[in-house]
Amino acid sequence: MRRELNVLALIKGNERYVFVYDEQSRELLLEAFRAQAADPELSLNWFDAAVLTQKAHEQATPDATVCTAKTPRF
Repeated sequence: MRRELNVLALIKGNERYVFVYDEQSRELLLEAFRAQAADPELSLNWFDAAVLTQKAHEQATPDATVCTAKTPRF
């Protein structure tokens, strides 16, 4: 069985936040966002955590704008 991984990345100045997770660890990911936003020693803030949370939810939801119809070949 293949395990699919999701990646979220945030670049803030010289800092890089990269999160790699699977569907089963999504709740742990959201907890990590909250913990890091609450840490005054990190630059990740509550707005960043909210944006990353939204992106994680979008990754869990199939994109309705993607066309699944086969493209005709000429």
